[in-house]
This record gives sequence, C-alpha cells and structure tokens, in this order.
Amino acid sequence: MLGAAFSCAAVQAEVTLPRLIGDGMVLQRDTEIQVWGWADPEETVSVHFQGFTWQTVTADDGRWQLTLPEMKAGGPYELTVKGENTLTLENVLVGDVWLASGQSNMELTMARTKPLYAEEMAEANYPEIRFFEVPDRYQFKHPEPDLDGGEWLSVTPETLPGISAVGYFFAKDLHQQYDVPVGVINVALGGSPAEAWLSESALKAFPHHLEEAKRWRDDDLIEQVSSADNARGQQWRERRDELDPGFKNGEALWAQPDLDDSNWDTVTLPGFWGEEGEANGVWWLRKTITLPEDWAGEAAFLEVGRLVDADVTYLNGERVGQTGYQYPPRWYDIPEGLLKAGENVLTVRLTSENGRPGFVKDKPYELRREDEVVDLTGEWKVKQGAQLDNLDPPTFIRWKPMGLYNGMIAPLTDYAIKGVIWYQGESNVGREAEYNESFPAVIQEWRRQWGQPDQPFIFVQLANYLETRDEPVDSDWARLREAQLNTLRVPHTGMAVAIDVGEWNDIHPLDKQTVGERLALAAQAVAYDDDVVAFGPIYTGMEVNGRQVRLSFEHTGSGLASCNGEPLAEFAIAGEDRDFVWADARIEGDTVVVQSAEVRRPTAVRYAWADNPDQANLCNREGLPATPFRTDDWPRK
Repeated sequence: MLGAAFSCAAVQAEVTLPRLIGDGMVLQRDTEIQVWGWADPEETVSVHFQGFTWQTVTADDGRWQLTLPEMKAGGPYELTVKGENTLTLENVLVGDVWLASGQSNMELTMARTKPLYAEEMAEANYPEIRFFEVPDRYQFKHPEPDLDGGEWLSVTPETLPGISAVGYFFAKDLHQQYDVPVGVINVALGGSPAEAWLSESALKAFPHHLEEAKRWRDDDLIEQVSSADNARGQQWRERRDELDPGFKNGEALWAQPDLDDSNWDTVTLPGFWGEEGEANGVWWLRKTITLPEDWAGEAAFLEVGRLVDADVTYLNGERVGQTGYQYPPRWYDIPEGLLKAGENVLTVRLTSENGRPGFVKDKPYELRREDEVVDLTGEWKVKQGAQLDNLDPPTFIRWKPMGLYNGMIAPLTDYAIKGVIWYQGESNVGREAEYNESFPAVIQEWRRQWGQPDQPFIFVQLANYLETRDEPVDSDWARLREAQLNTLRVPHTGMAVAIDVGEWNDIHPLDKQTVGERLALAAQAVAYDDDVVAFGPIYTGMEVNGRQVRLSFEHTGSGLASCNGEPLAEFAIAGEDRDFVWADARIEGDTVVVQSAEVRRPTAVRYAWADNPDQANLCNREGLPATPFRTDDWPRK
C-alpha cells in the first residue's frame, strides 16, 4: 500500500488529497478526524479549519497525515490544505458519517423505487444529507491507497435518483431525529458474497477463500478468463442472430406491425413456457392492442413487468426499450407520434440464456397514458426464432474473495465514521454454516481496520422471497436468516427484520423506506444509546407442558401482538419424528403458546421458517416484526 502511494506521489510536487476528502464532505463529529494526502517527501503541509491550523512534514514514502481534534456538528465550513500549493475545500459539514455496504439491495437506487416514492423524489431537498458513491473496483494484489473516482453530493431531486434508497431513508430518518448533518459513503456491489469484503489477514481463517483470492493476483489469468467469457457470450449472441429469421442485418423483421402471425402459437401471459433444455435462444412475442382516437400520437408509458432474461421491445415496429438481464423492471417511455388509433402491435424479442423464458407473474404489464390504463396480460402470439444450447454464466471475478475489500474498503479506513449499515446475504444463501463465521469476521475486521473496536454495525435480515409453500419445509433462506440472527451475539450490533417487506417474485423488493427506517431505529439504540423500542421480538427459550409449548421472547416492547390483527400464523411444531406440521398459536402475556392436535409430545417449534413466510404476523405492539427462528438445531432432513 505504501509503495503504491509513493509511486503515485513521487512524481508530483503539489499536495494531493484522497477522493473522500473534498468539497461537500461530511466529517465525523465528536471524534478525532484524520486528514491525509500525498506530497513530496519532507514537504511541510498544513491544514486550516475552523480558525485552527495543524502542521506536519511529509514522510519518505510521500504520505502525510494530520489528526484533528473532536468537533461539534455544524457547518458549512472551509478547509484549507497548504504545501507548495493551496487547496481550499468548500461547503464542509461536521455531523455523522455512516458507511452503507453489502450487495444489490443496498446498492439499489431511488430510481428503481420510483413507483412507490415518485413524490418523495420530486420534492426531496436536504442540503445537510450528503452521499459519496464509491466506484466499483476489485484488487487482489494489495489494498488500494485511494479510490479512482467519486464525489460528495447533497440530496436534491436531481441527485436522488442515483442514490441508494436504503441509505437515503436511513440518513433522512437520522437527520430529522438528531438535527445534524449526515453523510453516507455507499460502498455496495450487487451479487457480492461476504468473503469479497474480507482482507487478506481476515481470510486466513478461511484458507479455501484465501487460496482462491491469491489465484486472481495473476493479471494474465484475469485477462484470459475475461476474454474467454466475453468471446463465449459474443459468439452465442452472434449465433442467435444468425439463426433467427426474425432478425436480419440489424432489422427486426418480426416486429413489423403488418407481419402475418396467424400461424404462431398462443401463450397466456404472465407465465413461463417451453421445455427445459429446448427453450434457450430467442423468442418473439406479439400482442395487438386496440386504442381509441384520443391516444393517437400521444406520449405514453409502457411497463412490461419483469422478463426472463433479456429483451428488446418494439411498438409498431419501432424499438422503445431494451434490458440486458432479468432483474430490472421494464419501464419504457413511448414517444409522441408512435401510437395510433385502432390496432397497435407490441412486440418483444426475448432472449433466454439458461432455462425457460417467461413474463414473471404478479408484476404490472400495462400501457399507461395519464389516468388511462391498457392491460397487456392475457393471450400473446409466440414463436421461437432460434434454439441454442445454454449460455454458461461468466466468471464474476469482481465477487472473488478479498477483491472488494482491497479495492473499495481499504481506501476508506482512515476516514472516521459513526458506524456501518449492511444489507447482504443473498449471495451466501446455501452456505449458512460458513456465514456464521464469515459475516462476524467482516464486522470484526472492519472494526480492526478502522481502529474502532465498538463500531456500531447495523444489518438487515433477508426479506421474504420466492414462492410460498403449503406445508412446512426446510429452507436455505431461513437458515441464512438464522446465521444473521446469530450474529447479534457480536457486541454493538443491531438487526432490522425485513420478513414482511419482501416480494415473492423479486429479489429486489421496492419497499426500501421501511428497511431504511428500521435500520435507523436500530441505530438509535446501538449507536446513539437512546432508550427506544428498536427491535421486534426475539425468541429466547421454550417450555414444554404436555401437548403445549410456551415460547419466551425479549424485545417485546409494550407487549406481543399480531401485526395484522389476525390469528398468529407460520408456526410449525414437531415431535421426536421431526416431521413438522402447522400449529395453532396464541399470545399469552409476553409468551406464545403453540400446539397441534397432530403432535402429542412436541419437541421443537419453528416460526416463519421458509423462503417466503408471507403470513408471518408476530410483532410487538410497536409494530416491529419478530425475527424468524427455530427451537431445534436439527440438520437438514
């Protein structure tokens, strides 16, 4: 790290600063603040801030660092750095700085949540809430000394669409609660597993991951694998286009409105179609829409739900939008002059890379203009343009162990922060035993690197996801949530339960306000030591009395309750045969009594133990949901 910094600074006569230290930054209040940068060896550097000046001399490696004393919240201020040159930083605030990390649900921007928060996005104006987006980068050879981009931005209607939705609602809640500036450093990457955020030192506890990380120090290997992945994908897509009679010389022939599709098959959408192993390739789907006279020539908005996998969408032969993979919603603007009175033809060219293609159920499929809506569900014409073998996914080098720590976390650890919020775990589902160790390792290693042994670390327990099940079954998602629950044994941690805000058909649920606000509530208790009810009920013990099991809880607040006023649901009970059945459950004081006529001698109870326990409704009276749990520790059956 020092060598990398020296090689950069040695050719510069001027003082330079890391990306984080710049205009609009938020510095952490009530703690010592590090200000650092690079200059010529033995160059005198001074920092002037709030009427005081601190001075140092650059070390032989070209790096200088100054420690500023604790400061109260306030601003805006100027901060000046002087060496052979002078740098003046404007609009600097002192307040609370939080690091927001994890994978896509932390990364997801407000733009993706617009259906829920359009008014919020149009009106948000918080000059004292600042965000810094850390650029995505991996590095396996050494910790990076600095970021390769990024700037501090305050929250306005112009900037908010690109800001983390969870981070925004978290910061807004704390800003309003404590009336201090709030800065959020967003350092998240979609799909990233926990081990990607661990340092080389921390990975020594996970030798297989450390060995894998060291493999990727070979630049030639990265180039070979990346080139092979790109070539394979390009060849597959070229073959798709070559075989597809509906797409020739860049022209979408089967998207033309006058095409005769009378001999095409019919499929009812939303839904999936085709046989496994035979459905890969490209499919064409067409639907004729009849519009009244007043729609002619008008602008409109097309929402084509969520498609598997990639689409190019046409209206009356003109391309109106495309999306390269299955997760984003398809939101396409229809320009003026394209719609006409009478028949209009909507066409989707859908690429299926690995499995059955489909329009995902329970998503909107509509054409909208002002208050008028045309439903696009129902019968569509469908024809396969080309059938291909599976396209194997690329090698996601950016997710390999250690890479994101070195590239995205290491450059930040001298910057004082209040604490961390974390939304991650989806990519570790199925590896819950390891996650019981790797997730606490992330917390402990980051605390060590920041020099904050009691650094608050607040995380989200995974939301409900995937299809519901009629009978109690084991669940990889439930086991990962249990590993997250176990992490509360680490001191100065808090967990926001999200078991009630998920969507069965979307790993990226839209309700990020509830998640952000629950993280902020947890932070009030863990980081600010406020006496608030910050968590939902957490199971603590059980007592068996004949056919009944009495469950005890902590964090019951002013009492246990049903979240929706309905009888308690999602409780399952088993005897020594370990066969779980649904149980009756009722609240008695601060306990829950569970039983089933099918189980004479109960030995274990599970609650919300499923991928998607969408009927889970145990809360405290403050409305915070209980975390899923099990009383047994039986292995998979």
